[in-house]
Amino acid sequence: MAIAPHPRNPDILYVATNESLYKTRDGGATWSKMTTDLSSFRVLTLSVDPHSPSNVLAGTMGDAVYKSPDGGQSWTPHNGGLKEHVSVVNQFVFHPTDPDIIYAATTVGVFRSKDGGRLWEERMYGMKEVHYVVTLAMDPHNPDVMYAGTTGGVYKTTDGTAHWDRVNNGLIPMEKLDAAMALGVNSLVTDPAKPGTVYAGTTNGLFKTTDAAASWRRIEKGLTDNYVSVLLIDPTNPNILYAGTRKGVHKTTDGGETWGPSNEGLTTLNIRAMALSPLNPQIVYAGTNGSGLFRSTDGAKTWTHVPLTPAPKASPTAPTI
Repeated sequence: MAIAPHPRNPDILYVATNESLYKTRDGGATWSKMTTDLSSFRVLTLSVDPHSPSNVLAGTMGDAVYKSPDGGQSWTPHNGGLKEHVSVVNQFVFHPTDPDIIYAATTVGVFRSKDGGRLWEERMYGMKEVHYVVTLAMDPHNPDVMYAGTTGGVYKTTDGTAHWDRVNNGLIPMEKLDAAMALGVNSLVTDPAKPGTVYAGTTNGLFKTTDAAASWRRIEKGLTDNYVSVLLIDPTNPNILYAGTRKGVHKTTDGGETWGPSNEGLTTLNIRAMALSPLNPQIVYAGTNGSGLFRSTDGAKTWTHVPLTPAPKASPTAPTI
């Protein structure tokens, strides 16, 4: 499942399941099932362009990148420059000030577009040991600094992806440092208030760095599962983070030092995707493996199931995008 909130309109949300792509315009009360050219491909990630929210990108398992210019009504492939064997895209990151620059994490490395996703170029120098990139995170204070979570740990660039260096001190034991599958990093988030503070959710626990990835340490007190699928950080209070695991949602209010389960109302605990409302961080979405979408309006204290129910037929109106 993939979840993508609209950056300016809290009533609009996109959700991709194994079966289809859905959109709500009324905060989840009703949903439109979109019949698109994406129907034959599993959508792994969705991203709404923060500069122009009518543009939506979809990363697929099978046909790489698709783009919609009209809020998900129509989709076209945007794969120019991607290698022939690049078929799986895991995540997109938009440049904060240049609307034309987009980064993509793929199964064969990092790619960059400088024209809004029409053409892509490989940005892998220094990352030759590992090609499977699962997640990307940009330093909110300097967009030239990025972190890449891979199947072999974390890489860092300080020059806009021209060159990458491994930064696994504390993440991976020395004897496994060169292994291509040494550690799967599923999710990375950066602290918007503290430069150099980054969190990593991995297949073997949670880690934190406060020195821009020069060193990492485990932060797992209270965590009941060491397989972390997704991390979220509250932009208004970066001491609050959420971790999605196979045993539900865990929350910290002290920057990761202690964690506690936040699962009241969840009927399935295997969390595969999460998202925060950009306008109200008390609203949290969780995508599960088996029971669909859940929403919390109280910072994950309680959860309510959100059925992806189609809207009743009505007279045609101008679409909200």
